Amino acid sequence: MKRKACAEVGIRSFDVNLPEEVPESDLISKVHELNANPDVHGILVQLPLPKHINEEKVLGEISLEKDVDGFHPLNIGKLAMKGREPLFQPCTPKGCLELLSRSGVSVKGKNAVVVGRSNIVGLPVSLLLLKADATVSIVHSRTPDPERLVREADIVIAAAGQAMMIKGSWIKPGAAVIDVGTNAVDDPTKKSGYRLVGDVDFEAACRVAGWITPVPGGVGPMTVAMLLQNTLDGAKRVIEQ
Repeated sequence: MKRKACAEVGIRSFDVNLPEEVPESDLISKVHELNANPDVHGILVQLPLPKHINEEKVLGEISLEKDVDGFHPLNIGKLAMKGREPLFQPCTPKGCLELLSRSGVSVKGKNAVVVGRSNIVGLPVSLLLLKADATVSIVHSRTPDPERLVREADIVIAAAGQAMMIKGSWIKPGAAVIDVGTNAVDDPTKKSGYRLVGDVDFEAACRVAGWITPVPGGVGPMTVAMLLQNTLDGAKRVIEQ
């Protein structure tokens, strides 16, 4: 999907395919090589990495100016600080806020609940909502009563990776629901033997929510669009220097 999207908008992309058993040092050397290439304006390391590779170390080696995924520790650090702006925002969280904005959903002063606290979605989207002046709560595996918190939310961002854990009865009438989860569940009626569902029970929730994203076809394409935007922004910075 990413390669096709790049081609459609005129961004030249290429893959660097390394074997799963690649030494960490070789992967970092490849990142350094791309950092030094002036024709490369964005570097994306496909996650998750093999278990023998330190993900944090590899992401930290990406040039800050080419971190189009927005996962560099300095970008995340600036995202967490008041009055600071990262060079790039993480693509999926950025896409969630863009979906809310383009749907006419005001974030300021709203009660927002994020279900999940991963470094890729849950944590950064919570920080973006906070920057947009929402009152933010995070539901995670140790939260004693997640249903109560979700019921009070004007905005729900579901990113727990648990198929249909959020029931329609949990959703506040008129709430905006962004479902980031993508989970495979058995379905013998499908040729593949499975179908994809989100973290929200879509059929039940769509009867209550004011806005809701489907799975698939909701957040995924928006994530790719934000990756393209980040890459374009990175290229423009180089040209303007």
